[in-house]
Amino acid sequence: MHYRSVAQLSDQVWSWSQKLPKDIDLVVGIPRSGLLAANLVALYRNLPLTDVDGLLEGRVIANGSRRLHAPLADLARPLNVLVVDDSVCKGRAMQEVKERIAAAGLPHRMLYGAVYVRPGQEQQVDFYAELLEIPRLFEWNFMHHKNRTGRVCMDIDGVLCGDPPREANDDGPRYSDFLACAEPLHVPTEKVAWLVTCRLEKYRQATEEWLARHGIQYGELIMMDLPDQDARRAAGSHSAYKADVYRRTNADLFYESSLSQAIQIANLALKPVFCVDTRQMIYPGSVPQTRLTIAQPPTNGRLAKAARRRVRRVLSRLGIL
Repeated sequence: MHYRSVAQLSDQVWSWSQKLPKDIDLVVGIPRSGLLAANLVALYRNLPLTDVDGLLEGRVIANGSRRLHAPLADLARPLNVLVVDDSVCKGRAMQEVKERIAAAGLPHRMLYGAVYVRPGQEQQVDFYAELLEIPRLFEWNFMHHKNRTGRVCMDIDGVLCGDPPREANDDGPRYSDFLACAEPLHVPTEKVAWLVTCRLEKYRQATEEWLARHGIQYGELIMMDLPDQDARRAAGSHSAYKADVYRRTNADLFYESSLSQAIQIANLALKPVFCVDTRQMIYPGSVPQTRLTIAQPPTNGRLAKAARRRVRRVLSRLGIL
């Protein structure tokens, strides 16, 4: 699984933008993900920006107070235009855009680029930043990629909705209220193959009703077939349970909220896990970079040492140290 984060995209575009032609007058983003990449190109090169409809309608996105290198008075005169998408896989979206622009009969010199291009599809664009094979996942559309959600296991608590607060985790009426009223966190727009949860089987109806209420489509809902919370605690590691389901389903990827569980699932299943909380791809045997930081280090030396010890203990529990 090839994963690219927003930070990696930004770094890639920064380097790529320096190699693009110097005479570009306008950057055009292909909705929706391509607008992110196009915006970065336009910002780094300080160029006007629009989307495909804007190009066809003769308008650009307002640039606020920023002073552009070459502001455009209008789009009627011939320009050097770069149309950007975040990625090209089969090239259908790029081809559709090319046909729309060609049919409009615009006077511009059109150039086409993408940050990530699947090997073998280089002819679809004039410029690309990186050849990237499939399967792949991008941080900016991890919940909305049909080819990914169709082959993944996905946890519910911490991913689709928040984790139950401690006071509501009573395996009784307060927990039932949580199941009914939980606010959604991330709602996938594509059907998810397997929802895998440590919720007990007796809460299936409440869970299914919540999923239906929020329009979440799925193939199978897999729950713990145990009588109560005590039995679930006695059963042991949630990570082992999830890793077993991950292996049995032959899924391509598992979405997990907890970093510590993501590390354990990856190592047990010997397959990658996407940690939603940190937006990191966890590979078996890898040591993910932690995002834990101390905003303002204590000035007292003794307190500083204590803080460092606490951080080390947290990292140790996560298996990072």
